[in-house]
Amino acid sequence: MKKVIVIPARLNSSRLPNKVILDLKGKTVVQRVYERCIQAKNIDEVFIATDNQKVKNICEPFTKNIIMTKDTHESGTDRIAEAVENIDCDIVINVQGDEPFIDIELIEELANSFDENTTMASAMHKIELVEDLKNSNVVKVNIDKNSNAIYFSRSIIPYHRDKWDALINHHVKVPEPLKFYRHLGIYAYTKDFIKTYSNMEQTYLERVEKLEQLRVIENGYKIKMIETDYNSIGIDTIEDYHKALELL
Repeated sequence: MKKVIVIPARLNSSRLPNKVILDLKGKTVVQRVYERCIQAKNIDEVFIATDNQKVKNICEPFTKNIIMTKDTHESGTDRIAEAVENIDCDIVINVQGDEPFIDIELIEELANSFDENTTMASAMHKIELVEDLKNSNVVKVNIDKNSNAIYFSRSIIPYHRDKWDALINHHVKVPEPLKFYRHLGIYAYTKDFIKTYSNMEQTYLERVEKLEQLRVIENGYKIKMIETDYNSIGIDTIEDYHKALELL
């Protein structure tokens, strides 16, 4: 199977405009993402998909694999659907353009997670801090016994009825045996399923939560979840940007 990575790089982010071209000690955020991705084994090609000529110009010195897309897409997956229309591939990995520290082994694991019953996969990380539970920017996911996603939410799920007050008001770390998982915004799909996704209309829960993956769940499809020790370090706010600078 031919596997490719596509990095959606949108310039006009609502929370932190221009974040993909912010400077991280001599390289833009998106360049650092790209350079992580090309280290992944058994990946045939890495592409950047953008709707902005400025992003294209900034990326051209380090790659020619840049695909211009429309600026009207509702989600990153919709953008990728357009980007891969003319790419010969079987599996597509969607690595966010604001993840300069993306785990290479996680990319490889997702790329290799497909069997005849898998059309889409993603990743999750066990939440340890209560403050992360309370943070609506930290998306939570519940799974079934087969590790397929049941639901994603910005709210705290599941709701522990008998331990809620103690959890929220008296703990810094999530106590055992409670378990909560953070969804990491990396996806892998078959090319055929991306086409299916892009032909679906936006769904109610997707619009309410502002989470594109809910379109999949609401239409009755499955997302295979892989647990990882990697804790996403994406750049969504100016505070995230400053943390990223400290890590380099």
